Amino acid sequence: MEDQDSNPAKEVARDVFPFLRVYKDGTIQRLVATESLPPGLDSETNVVSKDVVIFPETGVSARLYLPNSAVAKKLPLVVYYHGGGFFAASTASREYHSALNRIVAASNVILASVDYRLAPENPIPVPYADAFAALEWIAGAGGRSEPWLRDHADLDRVYLAGDSCGANMSHHFALKLSGSGRALRIRGVAMIHPYFWGKDPIGAEVGDGFRKAMVDNWWLFVCPSEKGCDDPLINPFVEEGNGSGLQKLGCERVIVVVAGDDILKDRGRLYYEKLVGSGWKGKAEYLETEGKDHVFHIIQPDCEEAKIVFKRLGAFFNDDS
Repeated sequence: MEDQDSNPAKEVARDVFPFLRVYKDGTIQRLVATESLPPGLDSETNVVSKDVVIFPETGVSARLYLPNSAVAKKLPLVVYYHGGGFFAASTASREYHSALNRIVAASNVILASVDYRLAPENPIPVPYADAFAALEWIAGAGGRSEPWLRDHADLDRVYLAGDSCGANMSHHFALKLSGSGRALRIRGVAMIHPYFWGKDPIGAEVGDGFRKAMVDNWWLFVCPSEKGCDDPLINPFVEEGNGSGLQKLGCERVIVVVAGDDILKDRGRLYYEKLVGSGWKGKAEYLETEGKDHVFHIIQPDCEEAKIVFKRLGAFFNDDS
């Protein structure tokens, strides 16, 4: 995509800092997570990956990750949704590919990273619809027909996981599956730096007008609804008397992971507290990493703090209690 600085006449219609620019001629310039890596054997982690097309008509796909040492034993299946505000990144992004190799190595799971269509070309709710349809395919008929999933995935131990907007989607899918009558059963949900928001500031947002406005801009860009930042998709506490129906969450276990310097941290903590107090019958865990910012584990997957997060996720995915 052409850089604006090389063409001063190219006018910016909207700047969605720091992710992308929309120009008045309709072109979109994405600025982060634009470098892609192919699947294959990762020599550092001994994890092997491959891409599978799920829905050719839309291009929705998944990158599957498997420990290269996997034997006949079935492994927990983690369906992972990448972050990026619904409008950036992909399963092939260098940052995600590198981090997910490390998560799989630390957890000894088979992982399916879903590549859903992005806004604004595909506005909300398209990313949600793509991601949920992919989940049903992976943990259903598709999983029984795809060799890696058929041979290595334990479909009785399916977990949802994601960071930022991927954690947001995982929450909504766990609610959607509750009492739906679908055969798909989710064992647990790992919500890493979840992207929830709201019109009225809370916690650190009160004194940080710059970042509050920045995150407001992200959501209003992908979902320009009349409900704004109190749309239930981004603010799960605006319905049902502020209870959000969390007691209906369709899984047995949840872990909420937040970063101490993340502007979204207070929303993640609020989610955990409301879940614990909702009457939900499952087991909730909480992990906060001090001194780190949003999705640091993706940006710096080799730092010691990221390794601690990966180890905790591995314990979560392999807890059969």
